[in-house]
Amino acid sequence: MIGQTLAMEGIFAFFLESSFLGVLLYGEERFSPQVQWFAALMLFLGSWLSGYFILATNAWMQHPVAYTVAPDGRLFVSSLSGLLTNPWLLWQYTHNMTATVVTAAFVMVALGALYLLSGQHVAHAKTFLRTGVVAGAIACALMIFPTGDGNAKQVFAHQPLKGAAFEGLFHTERGAGLILVGQPNMETLTIDNPLVVPRALSFLVYEDLWAELKGLDAFPREQWPDNVPLLYYTYHIMVGLGTILASVMALSLLMLWRGWLFKSKWLLWLLMLSAPFPYIATTAGWMTAELGRQPWLVYGVLRTAEGASPLVHAGNALFTLLGFLGMYLLLGLLFLFFISQTIREGPVPGVRKTSRLPVDGSVEA
Repeated sequence: MIGQTLAMEGIFAFFLESSFLGVLLYGEERFSPQVQWFAALMLFLGSWLSGYFILATNAWMQHPVAYTVAPDGRLFVSSLSGLLTNPWLLWQYTHNMTATVVTAAFVMVALGALYLLSGQHVAHAKTFLRTGVVAGAIACALMIFPTGDGNAKQVFAHQPLKGAAFEGLFHTERGAGLILVGQPNMETLTIDNPLVVPRALSFLVYEDLWAELKGLDAFPREQWPDNVPLLYYTYHIMVGLGTILASVMALSLLMLWRGWLFKSKWLLWLLMLSAPFPYIATTAGWMTAELGRQPWLVYGVLRTAEGASPLVHAGNALFTLLGFLGMYLLLGLLFLFFISQTIREGPVPGVRKTSRLPVDGSVEA
């Protein structure tokens, strides 16, 4: 099943984005600006197409459609179009990709803030801030509604057990409240020290203040996610950081509109220091999606415990895991080294400090 979409990702998307990435990175002095612009467009299309095929694979694992089961238990695609138009995919894809735009926007504004605070590449810094704040504010709004709202509603429609777990709803109730803060207690099946918005969860899911929401007690214990507290915390980290990041972008957009952003030293510092948090939020979001699917490898079809191959021993799996950890650690360190070199060099090589942002916040372009 998953070989279909992953093969299409490699053939159609990976080669498209990798080819034009080379043109974009190394062709500045060899190609015209028009060719560079076209390469950037193709890179954008390739990366978003890549995301679509990969998320189509994950959407099938979350909400399996368009498959048949052979007599020997193997699964086969019955409709390629059905696989690629999985109803689950719409909200998962749009929510995921708007989150990538939020992440990129925060990186861009953080770099612009760094340059402006240090008085380097001021004209470029202002462009980074304008573009990043506008794009980031729009993406933050879309990340919350309709994509985040639609994604959460489809979880409660098709995976109500996951929804109950990440919301900390242990008991079925009408007019369920939205838990903002609290600690899940697996012994008493309650939330300790809760801060709750009354009936808000029922309204958000069903647009009815008194709608009934199924709690974890409505499902057999063996079907619960393996680690309910971790699932609860990752979901609340994602939502909490997303709310904070959206608030920062909304404030920055207001300050930009009023003409105060470039003079607000405290806000520039806030934007610069916010860069790591979208990465944390998206990681927490993916942990929520995958932890909540447990104990299923393919939801309702194949349990994770049944997905292990008898031909692959634990030592082989551990060796592979350690190999990937080492490889990604090396790639991460190389990324930090080269990106720091690129930031120090700046958008215009050879052009260094022009003016430092003074105490009063004014700056000359």
